Amino acid sequence: MKTVPILVFLASLSLILPTSAEANQPNDSVLTQAEASKTILFITGAFVTNTGWDEWKVYFESKGYTTYAPPWPYKDASAAELRSRQPDGELAKLRFDELVDYFADYAAKLPEKPVIIGHSTGGLIAQLLLQRGLGVSAVAYHSVPPKGVLSSKFSFIKSVTPAFGPFKSADKTYLMSLKQWQYAFTNGMTPEEQQLTYDENTVPESRRVARGAIGKAAKIDFKEPHAPLLFVSGSEDHIIPASLNRKNFKKYQDENSIIVYQEFEGRNHFAMGQATWKKDADFILDWIAKPRELDAELSTASTH
Repeated sequence: MKTVPILVFLASLSLILPTSAEANQPNDSVLTQAEASKTILFITGAFVTNTGWDEWKVYFESKGYTTYAPPWPYKDASAAELRSRQPDGELAKLRFDELVDYFADYAAKLPEKPVIIGHSTGGLIAQLLLQRGLGVSAVAYHSVPPKGVLSSKFSFIKSVTPAFGPFKSADKTYLMSLKQWQYAFTNGMTPEEQQLTYDENTVPESRRVARGAIGKAAKIDFKEPHAPLLFVSGSEDHIIPASLNRKNFKKYQDENSIIVYQEFEGRNHFAMGQATWKKDADFILDWIAKPRELDAELSTASTH
């Protein structure tokens, strides 16, 4: 066998071998601004209230950051009150493109360009806002993927199908049942924890938002340069499997933009509320403060 084909084959293996953390090469032109920002915009995902960020806000503020975690439109109330409105006719009208524009407008009005941290659907919105130049960096935390990035895993299909409701009217909101919450969000937790977190967090959701998150409003131009972007996934996540987050990560193509992937063991989709949430938060804090250093540490695991 010739030497050159062997080298090409070995090089190709280095591109596909999985790692727990991966990154590409940094672009110095955006790093100073990214490292200097002390403003955090937390973006909530679908099916839940924004109060899931409460402990994160306190923790990040203790580290010197100013934080914001605004509710979605029509969701500025407690989980119990919002559930009492089911079906919520006003919320049912909300579209995904309107939701993205709502957070884009919010980010643009902040005193300082923020670091954007989004969970689930909020992670997709974080990617879209980064594409619009509205963040100095972004964290896609157990993120819903952009248009065209899908998974064939059974857990993904089982978890998302009820929310899409292909044979259901979009004029009525969807409310996740406890059983669905236990499978899609809180698998591996005790029944008592599952019930408590369900009561504290779950709310009705717009099917138009769920359906729109796979349409043209969720499109990312993966070839374009972008500010630093971190993907964080969990090994036990049913609704957004780690493999889907990694697939999303690998779609980005600009070799001069910072992009990092990190998978944590034992995390389900409710990772922001698991007992281990501070470990995730500390990793994120380290990255947003010094994306240049973290990227350098992980550059040998590049997949681009």
